[in-house]
Amino acid sequence: MMSVSQTVETEEDLLTCLHIQFYHPHQTHKALYGLLPLGVRCRHPADDPLRVGRDAQACSYGLVDPRVSRKQLALHAYRSPQNPDMLFSIQNLSQRGRMSVNSSSLDYLERMDLPDKALIRFGEYEMLVVRESGDAKASFEVEFGVLAVPPSRETCTCVAAVTPVMDSGLMSSFAAELRLAGPQETDETLSCS
Repeated sequence: MMSVSQTVETEEDLLTCLHIQFYHPHQTHKALYGLLPLGVRCRHPADDPLRVGRDAQACSYGLVDPRVSRKQLALHAYRSPQNPDMLFSIQNLSQRGRMSVNSSSLDYLERMDLPDKALIRFGEYEMLVVRESGDAKASFEVEFGVLAVPPSRETCTCVAAVTPVMDSGLMSSFAAELRLAGPQETDETLSCS
């Protein structure tokens, strides 16, 4: 039989940390993030979903914005037999609005696994979540921050994957769209197809 000291998580265990950074076009009103412990790592039990929303009593962390749902989203920690890391899934708790995770849409109560880096959008908010691995199993840390520019500019998903094209090597779908739209300028010495 194991003693209590062998089963209790020790201070030496490295905790998984979720770095969550928000952006809102009207964030100059610092009150939006008034309920978040910005720049401080907070410990959260792994068996309790981390909820974000307008209702500070029903949620772990609140946003002071009447356009945010009372319960907006939940992050669930889990482990799998194939992976020693603590992983996370996200669930949309808002009945009023959709949420997107790396451009995949989530309706009310739908859930999906989070990659190590995810761009989450709801309402006018953009939320960048980055997972930093750790060893501890009973809890994780969360650290909130505010970004000066939208994270979608950095992690732009508008540039499509590179697609092979015969005869000319590689061409992105963006370049293909430009070709279909026709030339912006014409040069009489070049033949257009």
